[in-house]
Amino acid sequence: MEDWRQSQKVFSRLGWCYIAGTVAVYGLQFILVCGIRFFRPEWLASMTVILLLSGFTMYACGMPVIVLLAYRMPKTDIPRHKMKWWQFLLALIMSYSLVYVSNLVGKMVTTLMGLFTKSSVENQLIEYVTDGNMLLNFILMVVVAPIVEEYVFRKVIVDRTVRYGQGVAIVASGLMFGLFHGNLDQFAYAVVLGAFFAFLYAKTGNLKITIAMHAIINFLGSVVAGQLLKMVNYNELKNVDTSDLELMAEIVMDNLGAWLLYVLYGMVLLVVVIAGAILFIVFFKRFKFDPQPMQIPRGKRFQMLFLNPGMLTFCALWIALIILPYATSFLSIFINYWLQSAGFENRI
Repeated sequence: MEDWRQSQKVFSRLGWCYIAGTVAVYGLQFILVCGIRFFRPEWLASMTVILLLSGFTMYACGMPVIVLLAYRMPKTDIPRHKMKWWQFLLALIMSYSLVYVSNLVGKMVTTLMGLFTKSSVENQLIEYVTDGNMLLNFILMVVVAPIVEEYVFRKVIVDRTVRYGQGVAIVASGLMFGLFHGNLDQFAYAVVLGAFFAFLYAKTGNLKITIAMHAIINFLGSVVAGQLLKMVNYNELKNVDTSDLELMAEIVMDNLGAWLLYVLYGMVLLVVVIAGAILFIVFFKRFKFDPQPMQIPRGKRFQMLFLNPGMLTFCALWIALIILPYATSFLSIFINYWLQSAGFENRI
C-alpha cells in the first residue's frame, strides 16, 4: 500500500513540474509578444522571429524550469547496454516508419476534424521549415531540440518512474512528449516516437542513442524536406486554386528538376517506411519489459499514472490547448444546431 501511495505522489509531482514548465513557456511568450507588438510589431510577421521566440521560451526557459523542479526527485540509475551499429540502424528505420505511419493517422484525424468543424488548422511545422531561416532551423531542430527534449522527456521521466514498471515509464514519456507539442497535427507521431525512444532508453540506459535518432529524423523532416519544398516552390503552389490545373502544371514544369528530386526522395523514404514496418512486425515479440523491484500490479497502473492531481491537471491543460483551435468552430456548430432545433432560425 505504501508503494502505491508513493507512486501516485511521484507521478503527481512530476505532472506539476511539467505544468510549471508550461506556464513558464506561455507566460514568457505572452510578455515577449506584448513587448514586440508595442515596440516592433512588424517583427511578428517574420518567421525567423517566431522561431526565435518559440525556441527561446521553450528551450531556455520552460524546459530548464522542469529540470530544476524535478532534479531532487528520487531516480533510478538505468544500467548501460551497448547497441551495435546495425542494431542502431534497424531501430532508426523502425522509428522512422513509426513516425510516418502515426503521422498519417494524425493527418486523417486532423482532416476529419477540419471537415466536421468547417475549419482548418495550419501545420506550423511546414511553415517553419519553408518560411524560416535554414541555419536557424538546423540549430533548433537538429541540434538543440534532440538534446534538450531527450533529456527532459526521456531521462527525467524514465529515470524517475521506471522503478514502478518500464511500461508505465514508457507510456508516461510518450504521452507527455506528445501533449507538450501542443497541436493535434503532431500529437500522434510525437506520442509514438516518444514511447519508442523511451523504450530504447529504458533498455540501453544510453541517452546518446535516442538523441542521435531524434537528430536524424528531425534533419530529414525539417532541413532536407524543407529545402526540397522550397525548391519545388511549395509556398506558391499551395496558394493556387486547385481547379486551375494549367497554372499548377506551369509551376511544376518550371521546377521539374526539383520535382524529380522530391519524388525520388519520397520514394526512398517510402522504401524505408515499408522496411521499418516489416522489421517492427518481425521483432515485435522481442519488445518485452524487464521486471522492476517496485512494479505496480497491472490493474493499478492506469490509476497510478493518471488519477492524481498533477498528471490530471497536466493532461487537462494540454488537451485544452490542443483543441482550442477547434473550440470556436465546435461552439458555432452547436449554437446553430440548437437554434435550428428550437426553430429560432425561422423567427430571425
